[in-house]
Amino acid sequence: MPVSGHPRLDFVTIDLVAAERFIHANARLLDRHRAAVLLHGAAATPVVNTLRAYRNDDGGFGHALEPDVRAPNSETTAALHGLEVLAEVGRLHEPMVTDVADWVAGIADSDGGVPFVLPSAAAYPHAPWMVPEAGGSHLTFGLVAHLTQAGAASSWLAQATTWCWRKLADPAALGAYWLKFALDFLDSQHDEQRCLEAIEQLRPLLGADGSVDVPGGTEGESLSALTLSPRPGARSRAMFTDEQIARGLLQLEAEQQDDGGWDFDWLAWSPGQAAEWRGLVTLRALIVLRAHGRLPGTPEASR
Repeated sequence: MPVSGHPRLDFVTIDLVAAERFIHANARLLDRHRAAVLLHGAAATPVVNTLRAYRNDDGGFGHALEPDVRAPNSETTAALHGLEVLAEVGRLHEPMVTDVADWVAGIADSDGGVPFVLPSAAAYPHAPWMVPEAGGSHLTFGLVAHLTQAGAASSWLAQATTWCWRKLADPAALGAYWLKFALDFLDSQHDEQRCLEAIEQLRPLLGADGSVDVPGGTEGESLSALTLSPRPGARSRAMFTDEQIARGLLQLEAEQQDDGGWDFDWLAWSPGQAAEWRGLVTLRALIVLRAHGRLPGTPEASR
């Protein structure tokens, strides 16, 4: 689908060799193993084994698994990222998932909502926005989505699912990251008609290109259609037009940097955080492009 209006959008080809070299030069060991699974069909076991190094005795994940919280202690953002990694490599059946579910239940609020950041993070380097807030956070949506997919047995999960539906009753109150994880939640639930109706209620939050601005972020910071709904065939794709997805793919390809990697548009506040996030967003770009048949040697994927 030709798309005009951007100097590099009518025809873009990424340099996959340069992208993989960037990952080897800059990304964490965990993300290098993930890239090997993605690009070469490597076994997932090294990913799982490396992820275990981020675990704590309480069952949660810490140690800057989410690069914006550099604390060794378990954090909700790290728990979510750990589950995302396991889902990516098809290993949500790992015993550590049960441990994460139990840890999340232990730190959740009485109504089922999960805190954005725990108070212990304040003693360690962290992004300026990574501070505790009153009430449950958007991370609740993401945690419920992955633990539902894992078939986790947890009384908290049922309570938190109700919490998520209650939040969706007021779609105008949902900011950018709330929307992103709400869509993950809606992709995971079993009542398809209810989920599709909720997606329609969320549609007015999008801009004309399918993106949503991040209030309080850096200038121009936004979540694209492909960040909001990265997987072809996901239920949340009903929220986006073919043109929005096509333009998003071309834009994503065009954003590859001269060093082979991709960059992020939120605040870079430390060298370690910046390097780790660039490795992560480069891997995420390749995951999205691969899923849509846009990497060399991959068949075209349906929308």
